[in-house]
Amino acid sequence: MITENVQSIVLGDVEVVRVVEWSGPFAPAAYLVPQAGEQTWADNEEWLAPHHFAPDTGMANAALQTWVLRSGGRTVLVDTGVGAGRERPDTPHFHMRKGDLPARLAAVGVRPQDVDVVVVTHVHADHVGWNTTGVDGGWVPTFPNARYLLPAADDAYFGPGNAYGGGARRDDQLVYEDSVAPVHRAGQVDLWEGTRRIDANLTLEAAPGHTPGSAVLRLDSGGERAVFVGDLLHSPVQLLRPARSSCFCLDPRQAAATRHRILERAADARELLVPAHFAGAGALEVRREGTGFGVERWAPFAAV
Repeated sequence: MITENVQSIVLGDVEVVRVVEWSGPFAPAAYLVPQAGEQTWADNEEWLAPHHFAPDTGMANAALQTWVLRSGGRTVLVDTGVGAGRERPDTPHFHMRKGDLPARLAAVGVRPQDVDVVVVTHVHADHVGWNTTGVDGGWVPTFPNARYLLPAADDAYFGPGNAYGGGARRDDQLVYEDSVAPVHRAGQVDLWEGTRRIDANLTLEAAPGHTPGSAVLRLDSGGERAVFVGDLLHSPVQLLRPARSSCFCLDPRQAAATRHRILERAADARELLVPAHFAGAGALEVRREGTGFGVERWAPFAAV
């Protein structure tokens, strides 16, 4: 299923635009969050279906999307999707995908040269793909005037110095070589660690576990708050027990600890929680429920 929806919300002085490239069945639910178990999905079918879970097939649904933030007179992108024409033999869902993110960005008035900052929450194939564009058999930065903010820990882990993630997956080397290395060669990468202030409204913060350098982006403007959490959660089912990590987390225990910390703050500070891949409304406010969390309300995005 392809969705043409583009939605937006204003938080303080920041406009947040959600640009969805694709939404639909992604992986078997029991595979995506292994510790959840089939019964957990079935017991929570009433609120997980239809946007996050398809009971008839047992598939978990997801979205491939990029967030455009207009803040302080600048245009900031949070993650850039899978890209187009990428060799991803380990990931058939992404292999040689024909994405169209630049066209969708243009539809909301964002040309490649207009982007000032690209936030990479972590170096996985579906978060860095449109960092670059194929030109004359090679790869060049898609956003020629942007600074690409890249977690130093992920750059080190997935880079050649660590033999591309220790050589565990062929895709890791391909991802680095076609979506990260060309931006380095162009001199557009800013490596950071700990925290990194982007402007008065936006701050990056280390949130390791999913990958060594996984990060969250905090928005705090005019008394309104949001936290863009990347792949800290792949499905709302993880709210019930934050210790349940996805099958893609490199350090499941550390990811669980980070997830719980971020969710506690989101609930207590009433931050809008913005995961990378939630379908449906895409973002939500959470509340504490026993040792876990529940949905307080889904984000009131408006169609653009």
